[in-house]
Amino acid sequence: MIQKNAVVLYKNQCAVVTDIDGDKYVIQYCTVPASASGKKAQYASLKVREKDIVLLHKGPAGQLDALLSFEDGSIPQQIAEVHELLRSDESSASASAGLGDIAELMRGTFKVEECYALYKAFTGCFEFSADDTAFKSGKIAFIPRQEEEIALLRQKADEKEHAGEIRDAFIKRLRQRKLELPGDAKFMVEVEALALGKTDKSKVLADAGVAQTPEKAHKLLLDTGIWTILRNPYPSRYGLTMVSASEGLQSPPEEERLKIEGTAYAIDNAWSADPDDAVAWDGTYLWVHIADPAAAVMPDSSIDKSARERGTTLYLPEGTSRMLAETALADYALGLNEISRALSFRIRFDEKGAVDDCSVFKTLVDVKRLTYEKATELKDTPELKPLFDIAERNFGRRTKAGAKSINLPEVHITVNQETKQVSIEPEVHYKAADMVCEMMLLAGEGAARFAFKNHIPFPYVSQEPPEIPADIPAGLAGEFRMLRCMHKRSVGIVPAPHAAIGVAMYSQVTSPLRRYSDLVAHEQLRAFIDGRQLVDKDAMLERISEGDAASVAAKKASRYSETHWKLVYLLQHPDWSGEAVCVDRREKQIQLYIPSLDMQTYIVPKKIPALNEVMTVKAADIDIPTQNVVFMQL
Repeated sequence: MIQKNAVVLYKNQCAVVTDIDGDKYVIQYCTVPASASGKKAQYASLKVREKDIVLLHKGPAGQLDALLSFEDGSIPQQIAEVHELLRSDESSASASAGLGDIAELMRGTFKVEECYALYKAFTGCFEFSADDTAFKSGKIAFIPRQEEEIALLRQKADEKEHAGEIRDAFIKRLRQRKLELPGDAKFMVEVEALALGKTDKSKVLADAGVAQTPEKAHKLLLDTGIWTILRNPYPSRYGLTMVSASEGLQSPPEEERLKIEGTAYAIDNAWSADPDDAVAWDGTYLWVHIADPAAAVMPDSSIDKSARERGTTLYLPEGTSRMLAETALADYALGLNEISRALSFRIRFDEKGAVDDCSVFKTLVDVKRLTYEKATELKDTPELKPLFDIAERNFGRRTKAGAKSINLPEVHITVNQETKQVSIEPEVHYKAADMVCEMMLLAGEGAARFAFKNHIPFPYVSQEPPEIPADIPAGLAGEFRMLRCMHKRSVGIVPAPHAAIGVAMYSQVTSPLRRYSDLVAHEQLRAFIDGRQLVDKDAMLERISEGDAASVAAKKASRYSETHWKLVYLLQHPDWSGEAVCVDRREKQIQLYIPSLDMQTYIVPKKIPALNEVMTVKAADIDIPTQNVVFMQL
């Protein structure tokens, strides 16, 4: 038992036991140490349990300030000698020795007034033993440290003592953009956090006289070599992760499904890895089969909430961050297994080609995968020609209803993970892509009609009609003029016309593997088919609003990321030049569109060109952090 007037450690501070109150000890310890300017130390008393303190010396101790102020210049040398002695003794090198034992070995005595000074000095060359009994016996045990560990501790102590000087020297180097790497990298962590959008303040930037913005932080990281141009900060800046959802979906449940005869076709880009739709015509009905992850995802489950927070799968040139776990593809993507499970939309047309009726089934489907290129080659075959005919008829129907199609060139950007070289290739537009688009629109229209007819709370997508001037020019200039006329889409629980598509009601249901609103729609449709309780309108609106907000953030991150890699591509190809099309004219400035990069820019030309006139440009100045690039006419 610890006695009154003993010296103890409390939270690694020196304290004296001034009284014993039952099973508790009253200790006195220093709260504010004395300063060199003459300010006196301040003390406090506290009741603690025995487990909260460690016996340093049984005492009796005098004044606490005497323990704290004890000095003896011979202690460091004596400790070094006894450390070497214990380290050289193979029998004791790995065994612990008591504080009192070491003190008597090096000084011939272990006095109470010197115990705390010895304890502090010992911690530089010795580490505590894990033997708790040694602490309680009054013999605090130490094990000799390795020389490398001692050197590291001394370095840290020196850095702490001279922290102000070290930081001042770092700030000076930072202002000169001449850091000493890798050592200075540890001071730049908060600058990285600002560049990645994890904080909005940085004392390092303030001290260096740099504005505290993500763009300035990004530039400083590039200038000092902490980052290279290959670092893409935008996913993090928008609160996103490049890691796919981790919680895997259960295997599809055993349940009754309708077996669909014949073959359905999943048609997509050659690089697509998550096929989630397939189409077929059986002579009477159009079938649009959609991946069925909602078979294993229940409303407000942990997987559902995770998908809601993501909003969508994030597709970036450097990789993909999936809304649902990567492992879900093996069970739920279409065409990866001999037979695919799907949620299928069976659509019947009236004599004018409009959707007359839509039914929804849980199905088993034989799915064959085709690329857009291959499907286009097969467009006149008996299997695919009816689908192309339906698509052409539906496009005409929508166009008569006021649908507006905007067709701009697209590019595919990839980043080689080994070489880090960026590639930008134009996307070839195949007729099969248009056909699949019409099939998906028909599925969305049919699903909306089915939900409305059956009073299912549902995420409907609508868009107000654009105000289009009469003088829309031809070519790319007209496409851009039309784009500026379009209103933003709206997502709600009340059906309304979608003017751009040209339908009276519409919902997105064709991508539940990668869009949260589609997954919600599938959850509702499955609940209705199974006779389970539906999510009510208020809860539905809240859920789709949260998912849509997350989706907007993902789209922004994707857009900025693509621009980032386009600028990296231009830096990697300094001799690049390409064609630019004049899509708008002002008094002196014109707007150009560069199809091979899918980029827009404004320049002051040598002379004002006609709309859709083509000129050659090259990149003259590229700023990665601000995403500004200056193109000049050749």
